[in-house]
Amino acid sequence: MLWRVRATLPERPGALAALAAECGAAGVNILGVQVFPGVEAVTDELVLSTPDAWQESDISDLVGRAGGESVSAAVCTEAALTDQPTRYVQAARAILDRPSSFPEVVAALFDADVEATGTAQDVMDMTVGEVQVQIRRSAPFTATEHARGMAMAELVSDVLGREPHPHPAVVISDSRRLGTGGSTPAYGVEGRSVVATIDDVTVGVATVLPADPAEPGTHAVELEVDPAWQRRGIGTRLLSDSARLATALGAEAVLLTTRSDNQAVMPMVMASGLRGRIRMAGDVLTVRIGVRDLKPLALCGP
Repeated sequence: MLWRVRATLPERPGALAALAAECGAAGVNILGVQVFPGVEAVTDELVLSTPDAWQESDISDLVGRAGGESVSAAVCTEAALTDQPTRYVQAARAILDRPSSFPEVVAALFDADVEATGTAQDVMDMTVGEVQVQIRRSAPFTATEHARGMAMAELVSDVLGREPHPHPAVVISDSRRLGTGGSTPAYGVEGRSVVATIDDVTVGVATVLPADPAEPGTHAVELEVDPAWQRRGIGTRLLSDSARLATALGAEAVLLTTRSDNQAVMPMVMASGLRGRIRMAGDVLTVRIGVRDLKPLALCGP
């Protein structure tokens, strides 16, 4: 049976050798080692091959006899033996191919989760543009891992920043032309919705839903742009205006929920200039945006 094991060992000569000796005496084979250095202690990540009957408690006892502390162990597959630099290059390629997959890919890279599980967990915060991403796990993140996570986030920010994003503040008098026919979008508020129209035809709508009773002050936003008019800044403007509309309606935060494979979400939030926190669970991606400090959008209509 293969286990991925993390433990903190004293920063002194022979500490890892003592662990290797204990493993040898117990018939446990060390197949992989990754070292995260520290000043007074070192965090080691090992892939161990143990007898099939071993449990997590057996791993903890084994490492403890060698002086290890803060032991965490989980059953793993042979994928854990993949060369670490190779894993990071593959992760970077996956994220650059689909930036919205950043939370999912980084969580897998660090053997973490995007969602809290209810147990005591350490948290790593990363920021892509104005979007905050959190991943969590029971084993503490090392300083080296925080640096790696920050580097990955900066890479995605740089790539997304180089892509052209239409400015969110498109107005009727804007001289830029979108699509065919030389038309520009007009935006108006209708009740709880911000509506984008072109030549009196609705091409996009963002609706602020009533607050969730379980979470007062938080309003979901439903946003849709006609496929023929996507990637033209309309969704970004609708998101920005609907967030301000939500502020006028007394909201403290809005939630935008979509598919996890929606590649437009992260660039759209970044282009809007709003500060969001993105979470991914299964096939669902959720962005929570604080709106309390935004300038309210004027209300009109029913």
